Amino acid sequence: MNRDTPPIEGYEGLPVATLQHRVRSLDAEQMRRLIAYEKSHADRTAVLEILQNRLRALEEGAEPSGGSQQFQPERPGPAEGGSPVSGETAAPKFNPPPQGVPNQPAKPKGDSRA
Repeated sequence: MNRDTPPIEGYEGLPVATLQHRVRSLDAEQMRRLIAYEKSHADRTAVLEILQNRLRALEEGAEPSGGSQQFQPERPGPAEGGSPVSGETAAPKFNPPPQGVPNQPAKPKGDSRA
C-alpha cells in the first residue's frame, strides 16, 4: 500500500468514535503508518492519542482483532422495504381556498355589483 494513503479506506471522513473501533484490526506496522499519515495531514491531537494508545497496546502484546475494514457502519446501506407511498396513499389534490391566495387573488362573484 502507498505510504501516502492510510490503511483504512475513507479514513479522513471517519468520526473519531468510529475510528477508535476501526483501528483495532490493524497491526503495529499499519498503526505506525497511520500515525505518520495523521501527523503529516490533519495532526488532530485526539486522534493521535487514540492511535498512539492502540500502538502502545499492540507493542505490549495486544493482538489485532479479527474485524474487517469492509464492515463500515458509518456508511448505511440502501433503505429496505421501499416507500409505502403510492397514488392510492397520496394526499388528495389541493384546491386553493375560495378567498384566493397571494399569487391568485379571488375573483368577484358574478352576481355582485361593484
